[in-house]
Amino acid sequence: MTHPDPFHYGDLRNYVGGRYVEPTSTDRLPVEDPASGATVGSIVDSGADDVDQAVQAAETAFRGEWAGVSPAGRARLLHALADAIEAEAEDFAMAEVRDNGKVIREMRTQLLAVPKWYRYYAGVADKLHGDTVPLEQPSIFAYTRREPVGVVGCITPWNSPLFLAAWKIAPALAAGCTVVVKPSEHASVSTLLFSRAFERAGFPDGVFNVVTGGGLTAGQALAAHPLVRRVSFTGSGGGGRAVAQTAAARYAPAGLELGGKSANIIFGDAPLDAAVNGLLAGIFAAAGQTCVAGSRALVHRSVYDEVLARLEKRVAEIKVGHPLDDATEMGPIANRPQLAKTEEYAAIAQAEGAALVSGGARASVEGGAEGFYFQPTVFADVRPQMRIAQEEVFGPILSVIPFEDDDEAVAIANGTDFGLAAGVWTQHLSRAHEVAARLEAGTVWVNMYRANAPGMPFGGYKSSGIGRENGVHAVEDYLETKAVWVETQPSASDPFSVKA
Repeated sequence: MTHPDPFHYGDLRNYVGGRYVEPTSTDRLPVEDPASGATVGSIVDSGADDVDQAVQAAETAFRGEWAGVSPAGRARLLHALADAIEAEAEDFAMAEVRDNGKVIREMRTQLLAVPKWYRYYAGVADKLHGDTVPLEQPSIFAYTRREPVGVVGCITPWNSPLFLAAWKIAPALAAGCTVVVKPSEHASVSTLLFSRAFERAGFPDGVFNVVTGGGLTAGQALAAHPLVRRVSFTGSGGGGRAVAQTAAARYAPAGLELGGKSANIIFGDAPLDAAVNGLLAGIFAAAGQTCVAGSRALVHRSVYDEVLARLEKRVAEIKVGHPLDDATEMGPIANRPQLAKTEEYAAIAQAEGAALVSGGARASVEGGAEGFYFQPTVFADVRPQMRIAQEEVFGPILSVIPFEDDDEAVAIANGTDFGLAAGVWTQHLSRAHEVAARLEAGTVWVNMYRANAPGMPFGGYKSSGIGRENGVHAVEDYLETKAVWVETQPSASDPFSVKA
């Protein structure tokens, strides 16, 4: 496939109150194409004034036109937004590829899935009602109201910007909130372009706003803003801690979806063809840059050698190439800092004594000498306490760890600070349920890996986060409950009068 010369976005602006606006900040950050390494534009490194402009627009919309839209009206707009995304799915997919280097065939599938989240929460929007509460006093009528919290700050990552933003935006809008999105400074373009879908769907100005910039600038300013009533963050543990502390200082709740060191466990009775495919999909899809990446393969001793041999053969066949090539199976790392981190962990693994089976270095790609490519990498004989088995790499590096029995497998799987996801491969139904119950993970897949749906809750145990996204109950995070007491037979008696 012949690829064109690098495209160029120019100097991009924030999207506030229904239009692209000139920023207050004069600072800018480069937009780099991970496939070529070329600088292809710039984004605003927004400061507190730029963030305030976006939050004020969202607050105005929340108190104004958006407040007059009925729940059924919100549902209709969410369905219209899903239609608009479908109409521009190819353009959004292309922007994501250029943002983070994910392969085009995966991004086409992902962008066609995004509308499902908006349609799911469209179905929730007109079902958010309060309750009547019977009290002991017969003259008091008591009931509850469900009201939107207000402006929501959404801080999104670079690995799947629009997909993971939908997990926040869709329930927030269904609840009646307005949003200000701060995408990762490493992948902001697709979120800025996403404004077109809101315009096409007919949302009032200010319901959806985008401010770009770094976490220490725009991210912290958004978390600190007094009009932001809730913060929803997806990203690194360090970033999540900073956001949560900033929000907590003013008593604003923060939902955190953080990292993982997920175990993909292959028992001796596993269907090996499917299990090896699950290992490959779990770590080499998206070049390992997913929070649920199955970066630890725990393999029973009885099938350890066979699984390693199959992995070595299959990994050698993975086609690393330009992400716009339909034949490419694994594209580049998303950005320079992440490429450096991946190289560092490959070196750490070898220094700790892990056995390199495949990869371990930057990949050579035709026409992509300056791109951020890294070979799919497998380390064998990894000990559970090695850094490569404890720390999140967020790159295409698989650590293969042997185990002897079910108890040891569970102990190794649970033996990290993380608890986001896990995979279990076995043909024994009782083992599948027993192990799933014992794993400290927010999601457990059995004989499958890396699946999701809008109706299934997602989140982690331990250092993998706070709260759950997706599912009907996720909308609760964006609602306040108000208790209303009505005395139907008010008394005019003196409250301080005491009768004998």
